[in-house]
Parts: sequence; structure tokens; C-alpha cells
Amino acid sequence: QDVDAALDHLATDLTARHPDLAAGVVLATVRESYTALARSATVSAHLLTLTDRFARQRLADLTREAGARPQVLFVCVANAGRSQLAAALVRRYAGDRVVVRSAGSTPASDVHPAVRPELAALGTTEGEAYPKPLTDDAVRAADVVITMGCGDVCPVLPNTRYEDWLVGDPALASPAGVTAIRDELDTRVRALLAELLPDLDLP
Repeated sequence: QDVDAALDHLATDLTARHPDLAAGVVLATVRESYTALARSATVSAHLLTLTDRFARQRLADLTREAGARPQVLFVCVANAGRSQLAAALVRRYAGDRVVVRSAGSTPASDVHPAVRPELAALGTTEGEAYPKPLTDDAVRAADVVITMGCGDVCPVLPNTRYEDWLVGDPALASPAGVTAIRDELDTRVRALLAELLPDLDLP
């Protein structure tokens, strides 16, 4: 009952922020977000906070307007390594000029321990990096969908650019291997941003 009340309160708050969406749509999105995250969560202490963040992201995807900032979606299996690193690199170099999402076809319960120091070095806080399930809304909102080892789980939509990056899995790599994966992702992200934002001054 406490969880239901908290989800209802969150939905009420988000409905006020999205007057263009029906209250029922917002409530369903909040409840679906909680259920999806709860499937893979091993600790429920922060589940409501994560639900808030995930629901806000999904509602933003639902209401995205054409011609807005470029949006990139990174998808891997667990959303606990490669896709998180790639998203963090985009944020580091492009800031808020690109909307970036990451998701997993089968999300893990947490980000891989070997990846956490790399994310921290890129300025990603613990609260920002958490495994999230892939949603159709995220795919529809994306201009570019980049998959990494997740097969054919992404729905293929018209007017969306798809790429598959063959990048190693940090969960199977040594510390040096994780660094090499980050470096490879860095090179690929720089090339992607050079296309999306030709005027971006990359360091």
C-alpha cells in the first residue's frame, strides 16, 4: 500500500509536468516503470527513486518534438557496461546538446563493478547509472540506435538510423581490457558526435 501511494503521488506530480499527456498514460508509465525495474532489482531501497528517474525519461521520450536535439540510444544486453560507458562519453563531450539514453534487452541488477570507476571518471554519478529495460518509446524517440551485442531485440522503425558496434563486454574483461573497451568506445563516440554536431569542439 505504501508503494501504491508513492507511485500515485509520483504520477500526480508528473501529470502536472506533462499537461499534454492524459493522467492515465502518466500513471501507467509510472507503474510500468516500477514493475520493469523491480524485475531485476536486488535491493529495493532506491527503487522508487529510480522509478522516478526512469518514468521522467520515458515521458520525455513520449513527448519529444520533431526537430529537437539529436537523440541517441545505446542498447546492450545488461545495460551494465558498454551502453552505460558510451552514454557517459556522449554526455562528457556533448553535454546537453545531445539527448542520450541507454538500455538493456535483459537488464542486470546493477552496473558491473569494473565499469563504475570508469563512469565516475567521466563524471557520471551512482544515481545516474542504473540498468534500465529497453522500451519502444526510447526507440521511437531516438534518431540513432546503436546496439552492442544484443542481437535483433530492437524494433526497426522507419526514419531511424541503426548501427551495430562490435565492442567487447566489460563483464568478461580484465581491468586493462575494460580500459581498452572504454578507449574504443571513446573513438566511436567522437566519430558519431562529429557527424551529429559538426560544430562541436571535441577535446
